Amino acid sequence: MSKVATRFAPSPTGPLHIGGVRTALFNWLFSKNKNGTFYLRIEDTDKERSKIEYKDQIIKSLNWIGIQYQGNEYIQSTKINDHVNVANELLKNGNAYKCYCSNEEIEDQKKRAKQKKIPYIYNRKWRDIDEKDAPKDIKPVIRFKSKIEGSSILKDLVQGDVQIDNGTIEDFVILRKDGTPTYNLSASVDDHQMKITHIIRGDDHKINTFKQMQIYLAMKWELPSFAHIPLIHTTDGKKLSKRDNASTLDDYSKIGIMPEALRNYLLRLGWSFKDKEIFTLDESIKHFNLGGIGKSPSKLDISRILSMNEHYIKNMNENDLYEQLREYCNNFKEKIDQSKEIKIKRSLLFLKNKAKTLEDIYNNSKYIISDVIHFNDQDLKLIDELAKRIISEFKEKISKITEIKKETLEPIINELIKSNNTNFKGVGQPLRIALTGSKFGPGIYDIIISLGKDEVIKRLGNKIIV
Repeated sequence: MSKVATRFAPSPTGPLHIGGVRTALFNWLFSKNKNGTFYLRIEDTDKERSKIEYKDQIIKSLNWIGIQYQGNEYIQSTKINDHVNVANELLKNGNAYKCYCSNEEIEDQKKRAKQKKIPYIYNRKWRDIDEKDAPKDIKPVIRFKSKIEGSSILKDLVQGDVQIDNGTIEDFVILRKDGTPTYNLSASVDDHQMKITHIIRGDDHKINTFKQMQIYLAMKWELPSFAHIPLIHTTDGKKLSKRDNASTLDDYSKIGIMPEALRNYLLRLGWSFKDKEIFTLDESIKHFNLGGIGKSPSKLDISRILSMNEHYIKNMNENDLYEQLREYCNNFKEKIDQSKEIKIKRSLLFLKNKAKTLEDIYNNSKYIISDVIHFNDQDLKLIDELAKRIISEFKEKISKITEIKKETLEPIINELIKSNNTNFKGVGQPLRIALTGSKFGPGIYDIIISLGKDEVIKRLGNKIIV
């Protein structure tokens, strides 16, 4: 058998959908597992809807999640002549014919099918009419001459044997009136020319597969293997579409989901290996197989994605986590000054505590990242005369100690609680507001230690709070 080759073939008519990303991931992992090759094909023959920015977004999304394709992307529109040549060859060898039906005739056939509540199938009017009887003023389409008798079996590597009555497949158009090829022709020719051995795609393509198999057989080409994976549904069980929230990778990267975590989640969405949940990249490649793909649709679960992301945050090396945070902030928040790197890295142990996303870590880190404190108006109202006195007394006491650590801070906090007849919150809350601008955030000892003595004294002298 020839070397395994798979492909991912999106149309650049909208942002890459998360279902598409999973399809690309399965194709990539399958080819990596078999030491094969994975290609990216951009199916841009719909000139009106195809846009460069969508093509760029597809490529950027695959790079972000770590899916690498072989060589340059294959651009379908550059191969149109090859597709047209195959259509003409099918015409020549009797596997296709010219259809001169007007648009009105086709619409009338569709209307009648709808009235009878049956699926529309072109009535094959021109299938056996001699071309000398063709009208001179109508440009024909070219239709593939589909099988009429018997049935066809698709030996699907995920779904098992799928049988279809040949009579249900219409004589589908392969060249439009303007001479441009349709999807099923272009995809078949491209897959053949690219020597694709395994076509792994959503199970909404099953009917296309039966049509493409007929083109392969008519051209006497070697059939690839097919695998149709169940679609991804929303939590209410509807098919996920590009219009849904959280349907593109941008939706996830903006809130601070990391590529490794999302890739792991998508791997497990409809595929399993024993009872294993967490996979390194090497483990994903080693264990991936088509036999592990289930036959039922999977539901996209944002809470599970957050939980997976939290696992990666907790277990990631602090240098790597800092790099992810820095890149996230540069792209979506504010740039982290290099002078803050050591402070943030040293503080990540508590900054990442209970964080489910990089955005959570950013929110916990804002008081370090920015030298300017932005106070919440509601929190400022909590700075009453008692709070001001506590802030002032703490500032005075901390200036007298040489080393800032929990052991030297605890006696000061306890003394302030006692002398001001309050509790830990009564001391900690005003100090947290003074140092970070908000009553929410990390523990007060962590905040003070991470900022250092000089910065703490400077912030406690802020005119707004004293």
